[in-house]
Amino acid sequence: MFTKRKWAKKEADFVADGDEEEAGLEGGGDGLRGSSHSSPVVKSSRGRCRHRGQKKGGDRSRSPHSPASRTGGAKQEFLRRSTRVPRPPQCLTEKDVSMEGDSAEENGAVSEGETIPSHSPDMNSRGGPSGGHSRSHCSHRGGTFRSHLPPSLTSRAWRTEEDPDVAPPKLKFIPRRTPGIQAPLNIGTHTPLDIFSCFFDAEVLSLLCSSTNKRAFRHLERGTKYQWMDITPEELKKFIGLLLYMGVMNLPKMTDYWRKQTIFEVPFPATVMPRDRFKSILSFFCISDSAEDVHNDLARGTEDYDLLHHVQPLFDMLRTRCMAVYHPRQHISVHERMVATKARLSLKQYMRDRAIKWGLKFFVLADNNGYTVDYQLYTGKSKSQGSVNGLSFDVVSSLVNKDYLGSGYIVYCDKFYTSPQLFRHLGQQGFGACGTYRQGRIGVPTSPENALTKRSPRGSIRWLRDGDLLFVKWMDTKEVSMCTNVHSVFTGETVLRWTKKADGTCEQVPIPRPTAVGEYNRYMGGVDTSDQLLKTNTAHRKMRRWYITVFQHMLDIAVTNSFIISKELSTIRGERPPTRQDFQEKLTSQLLGVALKTQPKGPASNHLPVPTSYGQSKSQRASLGRRQCVLCRRCTPWQCEECDMGLCMQLDRNCFRMYHTTNFVN
Repeated sequence: MFTKRKWAKKEADFVADGDEEEAGLEGGGDGLRGSSHSSPVVKSSRGRCRHRGQKKGGDRSRSPHSPASRTGGAKQEFLRRSTRVPRPPQCLTEKDVSMEGDSAEENGAVSEGETIPSHSPDMNSRGGPSGGHSRSHCSHRGGTFRSHLPPSLTSRAWRTEEDPDVAPPKLKFIPRRTPGIQAPLNIGTHTPLDIFSCFFDAEVLSLLCSSTNKRAFRHLERGTKYQWMDITPEELKKFIGLLLYMGVMNLPKMTDYWRKQTIFEVPFPATVMPRDRFKSILSFFCISDSAEDVHNDLARGTEDYDLLHHVQPLFDMLRTRCMAVYHPRQHISVHERMVATKARLSLKQYMRDRAIKWGLKFFVLADNNGYTVDYQLYTGKSKSQGSVNGLSFDVVSSLVNKDYLGSGYIVYCDKFYTSPQLFRHLGQQGFGACGTYRQGRIGVPTSPENALTKRSPRGSIRWLRDGDLLFVKWMDTKEVSMCTNVHSVFTGETVLRWTKKADGTCEQVPIPRPTAVGEYNRYMGGVDTSDQLLKTNTAHRKMRRWYITVFQHMLDIAVTNSFIISKELSTIRGERPPTRQDFQEKLTSQLLGVALKTQPKGPASNHLPVPTSYGQSKSQRASLGRRQCVLCRRCTPWQCEECDMGLCMQLDRNCFRMYHTTNFVN
């Protein structure tokens, strides 16, 4: 136990070491003894000493010219100085570590630092186990960090496009299956319903019907008063067809599709399913087994609790069917996708720079044409805390599966995922990789020699090779940093950019562009294309239950993938491919079992010919029972009941038909 006198002696040691602040304590007293800055000391109203110029309401334990004025402040000052760790200029800090939580084992070429033990008050301020650092290690209080990058990346000068480069060997593309549409859709002609049924087949429909009926039965057991009839797969098809119909005919509320006696009336949905039946199915719609939901809810707060239990059955079934029906081509991309929701849910994520800021975050593997090959729903940090390599590494390595894809694929990703460790891992698996990277990533070059600056001319290229990885920097409107293991630096590709001439006019001039930048722009947009197609006539609507939102997204994925397959089949047959809306309209009509195109309606049932003498006595029918025809102006005993107009109905002339076919108002 340190006494006040011992703490004063420890602080005196700090002064003897030549620290910036020199101060001492007087025995066990509370007053200031002295300072290297000879600022006068005045007596405060409460008897405490303070420096002239120090505010009365300021820190009473420390002043701007002296250390702690009390014993407790000296103790805190000693602990603060003793735990201070000097940092070498090129050591990585916590800010250098990427936001995905890349671990200390990310780059094998970087030596691992020493873990700093916990500090204690009796440790010396300098030269102790936590006071200094080794030349080959970078220590940080409370953890382990790597030190300097390999000498090849810190001391070598950046090269330009004029310097020779050794191109990497070309990848051998060996897919597990023939890329494209798989059997049975690659043979014969298929309707939109046939393609969609490969995703929502009999097994999926049976699962949804069974889960929905069980949930409704549980509510009946609780004493809920309502009428319920078990839903069948055929009725479920009509329910899904109405959801797609609402995606094309978008109205503010679902009940608006069953409005009556208004100019905004939509008569078709009522002919398919009554409003109350549709709302009843939607209210009891369920994906998982209700009995298993109860057991899972009891495990809330434990490791056995499954956050995705409510959607896992459909999630896995549709994911398997997306990979079975179609095999991607060589260029694939990995990116995140947001599904909008503001439900009170731990799965909900916030992304500031996205159009959809709040929602469910999906990690998606997509082909270049927009086909969703595989996906994962992000469940939060708790699921990835035990990861050794970080979230971004685990996401890409799990989506890019060699057992399913084969080898020779080129994966494109953005700076959230790109890291030297990930690209080396993909290279060992037989995959190529290309993407933008962050400057603070561990393992990327940091050499300032011959690097790009803000004043570098547009089109300037700098590059370095580190084994099989190529780091390229290109100056466009701003600096672009790329990492790749399959491309060469520059193959003569140029791009046009506007520049201002001396006379003030603008002209387009060609500037060089690295090969990796052009390939990245060409093949990175797979997930973005998929997102654009998903938002076209989407079935997504605001719901209280989050698993209904996931079901709507799964439905959009199935419809979008079916459209892409139908588009490729039309191209193979030499036909004009349908648009996204045309395909969904045909699919909706086939799910509902009605014809897409119908004949225009004739006269309504209330436009009927009736005698003009209707309602008059028999004696007055001959004189008062005739009216003048509005077309031929002749007397006629017939009139239209709805229009209340005299119209002839003779063998040689039919004014009634002529009037209602040319001047008909429904």
